[in-house]
Amino acid sequence: MDKDIKYMKEAIKEAKKAYLKNEVPIGCVIVYNDKIIGRGHNERETKQLSLAHAEIIAIKKACKKIESWRLEDSTIYITLEPCSMCGGAIIQSRIKRVVYGAKDYRFGVHQSIMNLFDVPFNHKVSVTTSVLEDECSKLISDFFKELRENKLAK
Repeated sequence: MDKDIKYMKEAIKEAKKAYLKNEVPIGCVIVYNDKIIGRGHNERETKQLSLAHAEIIAIKKACKKIESWRLEDSTIYITLEPCSMCGGAIIQSRIKRVVYGAKDYRFGVHQSIMNLFDVPFNHKVSVTTSVLEDECSKLISDFFKELRENKLAK
């Protein structure tokens, strides 16, 4: 199985954990030397913290695991195109490669509203898009559809 698909499936597992908590289902894993060193899923509602995005949580865990803020030579797999906060954290963490599934037309900073990863910072990030895009998009669409239906039922 292609590594990008393998690890995106792990990110999707994280997104499903968020879904079960009534969180927007976004999941993330960070891989270094073919091993997952950080996992995270959206927990903004649970923690009542705007910083509790999947990527930030996974980055924090990965840094702790390897005992360094530099995540050089690692790849981050995210079910949704990163926002500006997470894109900045990815660059600051020196993550080498970003792989994401669905586009985020409201907040995405790779293709959707801007391309943060093309800004000439001292660290260049490689990006692969649309990995398991349909499955990643469906998770989010289903979540918001269910949320709207539940609000209408009340």
